[in-house]
Amino acid sequence: MEDELINPQQNNELKPSTDTLIVLNIHTNQVEMVKGIDKEGNLQKFPPEDKKDNDQFIRVDKHGDLFSNFFSNFYRQLKNPTHFNFFKVSEYDAVNTAKDLQRYVDQASPTEKEKLQDYEVLPKSNNNPKNQNTMDNNTENQEYRFQPEQIDWKTMEKFGLNQEKLEKMNAMDSLLKGFKTNRLIPITINLGTAVSKMDVRLSLQTGDTGQVAVHLHGIRKEPNLNNKFLGHEFTDEDKKNLKETGNMGRVVDLINPKTDEIIPSVISRDRLTNELVAYRAEYMKVPDEIKGIKLDEHQKQILLEGRALYLEGMTSKKGELFDATVQFNADKRYVEFLFNNNQAMQQSQQHKQQQTQHTDKEAPKVFRGKELDDSQYEKFKAGQTVYVDGLTDAKGKAYQGYITFNKETSKTDFSFTHPNKLKEEAKPTEDYKIQTAVNTQGKTNEATKNVKEPLESKQQQPANKQQEDQQKKVRKPRGQKL
Repeated sequence: MEDELINPQQNNELKPSTDTLIVLNIHTNQVEMVKGIDKEGNLQKFPPEDKKDNDQFIRVDKHGDLFSNFFSNFYRQLKNPTHFNFFKVSEYDAVNTAKDLQRYVDQASPTEKEKLQDYEVLPKSNNNPKNQNTMDNNTENQEYRFQPEQIDWKTMEKFGLNQEKLEKMNAMDSLLKGFKTNRLIPITINLGTAVSKMDVRLSLQTGDTGQVAVHLHGIRKEPNLNNKFLGHEFTDEDKKNLKETGNMGRVVDLINPKTDEIIPSVISRDRLTNELVAYRAEYMKVPDEIKGIKLDEHQKQILLEGRALYLEGMTSKKGELFDATVQFNADKRYVEFLFNNNQAMQQSQQHKQQQTQHTDKEAPKVFRGKELDDSQYEKFKAGQTVYVDGLTDAKGKAYQGYITFNKETSKTDFSFTHPNKLKEEAKPTEDYKIQTAVNTQGKTNEATKNVKEPLESKQQQPANKQQEDQQKKVRKPRGQKL
């Protein structure tokens, strides 16, 4: 990459034959000049107003494919590249363009900001636009941070591994994207006097010298929650959440042991190894839509704070509606589903969310993207059942049903059938009432009052000749001779 860069000029002469990069941080909406990448893969940048660094930005010859090749390599080495939007501009106009872009971003609506994607520069190999921010993407569309030739295969051989074995186990893709392997990998360590076999997760990390090192993540019996983790002391609630869901559920300040920098982060437990994993809050990215449910700003904020979010009416790949809890996982680095058999915990999470979201007890005017008209809304907020149509699932299939607003829980109940109809269908029939009254409550039915046997289901008349004879027989008072 260094061969493709043009060294900054010591004088202030600007040459329009070169291009440079400006960057927009999609989380902070801050526009800055690109300076380079540090050894850890972090983007080096500075504000356009900083005159002392104005001669330090990247310069790339615009002739031929030099810029395209440079940017693909640059993007591949960058940590968390999807957190940024890059724009190629002429070196001559770079500072003014960055300032103009900042003014545009500050005033633009969300729809207007989307138009910037038409001008964004992407690496040649990027066939999946990163602006498709849905939960289904997870890590599939992540760019590769490493190349196979960067891996220390001599070290891998000491563990009994090679590229062919890792590819057969489908472990290479996650490794090259900068993640831990998506499964446990069996390795063998020859210590000379003894041979040790164990299951681990592997990851690649860039060392201080720029070399790519292989890291082993062994299995722990349980996470160490009694000691401080990067300066954070776990509360009882923290421990409970990490053990039950794998996510601590909040953002806390952690301390970088090398730099003493205070870093707001979320913490999760690696469910395969029980290793504790931290992830910077500033890098967290939540989807705009989850299984057909578009998230509003309040719901996104809940996820960005590390908290669990309970969603109703999502649509599975089979087209079936389902409800589930979602939460950001620091180990996976994306929002995951929490399918937990502990019903009490799920209800508790749902109750907490309802308390947070509906403290004003106000019925929503919009249900699953369908806005109620004034007449519907008046009945709905009064607690009456309202019929709604024109609802659309994630695959575009229309459906309809009945909604009722529960004032006590501030929850909207949905049913494909009117709740009152369900109650009517569940009412016992007249036949069943007679059977129950005679057999269990000691009451009599005129048509069967002399029948000795218990009545059968739905029986209101004598069932056979014997019962008919019993019914016709009139008993005489005691003491009377026949």
